[in-house]
Amino acid sequence: MLVILSPGFPADEQDTACLPAQQVFVRALNRNYPLLKIVIIAFEYPKRKDRYTWSGNTVIALNGWKKGRMSKLRTCLAAWRQMSLLQRENDVVGVLSFWCGGCALAGKYYAKWKGLRHAAWILGQDARRGNVFIRLIRPVAGELVAMSNFLATEFERNYGIRPRHVIPNGVDPALFLPDGARRDIDVLGVGSLIPLKRYDLFVAVVKELSEDLPFINGVLCGKGPERDRLQHMIGELGLAGRIRLAGEQSHRNALELMQRSRILLHTSSYEGFSTVCLEALYAGAHVISFCDAVGLPVKNWHVVSSPDEMIGLAKKLLLDDGTVYESVHLYMMDDSARKMMELFCYSDETMASIPSAIAWKDSCDRN
Repeated sequence: MLVILSPGFPADEQDTACLPAQQVFVRALNRNYPLLKIVIIAFEYPKRKDRYTWSGNTVIALNGWKKGRMSKLRTCLAAWRQMSLLQRENDVVGVLSFWCGGCALAGKYYAKWKGLRHAAWILGQDARRGNVFIRLIRPVAGELVAMSNFLATEFERNYGIRPRHVIPNGVDPALFLPDGARRDIDVLGVGSLIPLKRYDLFVAVVKELSEDLPFINGVLCGKGPERDRLQHMIGELGLAGRIRLAGEQSHRNALELMQRSRILLHTSSYEGFSTVCLEALYAGAHVISFCDAVGLPVKNWHVVSSPDEMIGLAKKLLLDDGTVYESVHLYMMDDSARKMMELFCYSDETMASIPSAIAWKDSCDRN
């Protein structure tokens, strides 16, 4: 059994907008390791306390969304109790924490107590300065997995520890429709409507592009506290017919929109390794962003340093009839799942041949 600790997890199988990358990752584990039992302990979301099944996997919701130190402590202790119950009845191969935060704090010390392997997957904001959990977790390089080289460097710069492992997220090709959709969306944005994503810049870029492309079609998907401000800005700039706020979309709908798009504008000021960018590349769109998560040139992924450069490049791509829209396969989630399980020395074949967790651990330690 692999125990995954996460701040949240989908409330049901229709809740596809909740942590879509983590959903794809768990399904990739299921595909590649059919003998591996997976239990996800969701600390804060969904806002209920129960146990349910998601895509054949057990999810234990702790309902720990309330703020305050005592509430967080109770949630941490509840996670420990659940892990203890799980270990009594199962051979646990290890604990994987999504983000190096509260989940990693619980996972690290429980795993240390029980002699299990623990990995904390650094996924974004947790690498930034000001993560109060780092001094409590006291992580070592070997238990840290960064989602990108950028995050590994950022974590080292802020906390003096360079994660030993880098495992990117990826895409699941099975979620995409067969190619051939008409690209009738010029500029697309996908993400939460929060200040960090800077979608006011998305609106400003479309305004500038509309001077040369009066019939430009922009779509912005997502929900959040910035929606009303963005809607007002769209009206003030006379873009009511040029930008559509499409609201929160299911994961499949978002992928379909990417396959209809020419450019994905990624205006965020900080990003660990946006799954949206990977998916847009696979969908055949060009990506323009400020953040360079890979650190190497990637076909059709254009990294710019200023809004003016973003505008100029978008204009060039949209006005050039020779711009090629082709699927770029950067990282697949199946590969990410296999790399992650290598850290736990796990394979279905090995576990099928080793009768006990003690024997498995001894075998893993020898290797």
